[in-house]
Amino acid sequence: MSSIQTTEQHKVDAEHTPAVSRRNFLKTSSILTAGLALGLPWFGGCRKSIDEAEAIWNELARALQGELLRPDYSGFRQKAAPWALQYNNVLPRGIALCERSEDVSVCLVWARKYGIPLVARSGGHSYGGYSTTPGLMVDVSLMNGVSYDARTRLLKTGGGARNKHVFAAGNRHNVSITHGRCFEVGVAGLTLGGGIGFDMRMNGYTCDRLVETEVVLASGEVITCNERVHADLFWACRGGGGGNFGIHTSFVFETFETGNITVFQFAWNRNIEGLLRVSQRVIASAPDTLGLKLSVTTEGSGSLKLAIMGSFAGSQGQLMEILQPFINVEAPQSMTMAEKPYWQGQEDISEEGLPEYAHERSRFIKGYLDGNAIETILYYLRSWPGTSEAVTWKFFLLGGAIDRKRPDEMAMVHRGYTMLSSIDLEWSEADSSTTIALNERWLDRFHKDMMPFTSAHCYQNFIDPHEDDYLNAYYGSNLERLRAVKRKYDPDNVFTYGQAIPL
Repeated sequence: MSSIQTTEQHKVDAEHTPAVSRRNFLKTSSILTAGLALGLPWFGGCRKSIDEAEAIWNELARALQGELLRPDYSGFRQKAAPWALQYNNVLPRGIALCERSEDVSVCLVWARKYGIPLVARSGGHSYGGYSTTPGLMVDVSLMNGVSYDARTRLLKTGGGARNKHVFAAGNRHNVSITHGRCFEVGVAGLTLGGGIGFDMRMNGYTCDRLVETEVVLASGEVITCNERVHADLFWACRGGGGGNFGIHTSFVFETFETGNITVFQFAWNRNIEGLLRVSQRVIASAPDTLGLKLSVTTEGSGSLKLAIMGSFAGSQGQLMEILQPFINVEAPQSMTMAEKPYWQGQEDISEEGLPEYAHERSRFIKGYLDGNAIETILYYLRSWPGTSEAVTWKFFLLGGAIDRKRPDEMAMVHRGYTMLSSIDLEWSEADSSTTIALNERWLDRFHKDMMPFTSAHCYQNFIDPHEDDYLNAYYGSNLERLRAVKRKYDPDNVFTYGQAIPL
């Protein structure tokens, strides 16, 4: 049994948690709607308010093996803050630090009993801030263990594991799964929304390697689903997005062996148009052994910087043959390339993934970008109204193993594309609400004007509160099947948020 924690002596894993902003730059009404639209009665009428109902919170605390944090705990705001800092104005009334699946089950049963909205939190990297709630936050970040079975070659992670935990375990055993490059991103969200990484062209999306997951349903029942048991839910979990069907407490993945790779980072500040044009010729013939991200960034004043980075399962010489057309157009301003053991190389091309103010809008691209598309990209980057940070247009190279599965083989429908593109707008507390509103309008126009050169489909892990037709954008032809799974496993619509799969 655990008591409510209110003292500074209680230690919480708050690595890289940000200071909470006093300012709210974006709309908050949609966030509150997401938290309150849980299909559960809120305290009202004859019910006491949450602030007056300390007895029920004590009841939850006593039932948990883990601990329950309340707003008077000194580190509460930091623990509650999401990665997307513009959504940090919504605070829960309690954070359950779950240590086992039974804790998650207790939270669900308790929340339904008292009509309190809840949300799951693993890595907290929802681009739309959908891991915030004014009710109960079910935090599974302590369930972050990673184990490897050498006999079956399967990797098992807890529901709260992050990329950094996969890095550590994979390094010990010389194996990997398709993983992200931000250390702090949660494996749960990565997997449930598909999962991209530099290995995906050789080994598929992260969800393609999932073989089993444990889920706590809205009823509190803990189930295991795979291709044989609850196969319909297993289908939906692989690309259906987090927060739609249940709370995941473990994942089991098929691994691949690691060896040496060549990692690279090149940057240019001249001839950006020529480099963008040649990039399309390079990727048209690129082998599946190449993982690549291309970015064009501006920090204002009309100056642009183009960078490519990634990994290659081959030698430096072989990689240079592939990338030479870039160098033929323009000598890089900077260039690093090294052949290293897999996990050492991953460290070179990864980053922390710390909290920030950002809005990212994505589109999948089939085929290649023509001159008109490139001119549109450069026009918008050069006419960016500006913030105190930066804006980036980028693409991740797709294809290869991703396309060896059918779009209906699992919920991750996005197959047959050449690139995943996105526009990433960043700002800081130094920027006024007027500046941010101006930039958001610019971002909307840029996103819309790229439509003739892209598909209508967007990446569900770059979840975007501004995307109007989000259900089709994220799930396409798999949407109706996902609705059917939702009706079966969450008939009361307990798991919902601003862009959830509806009944």
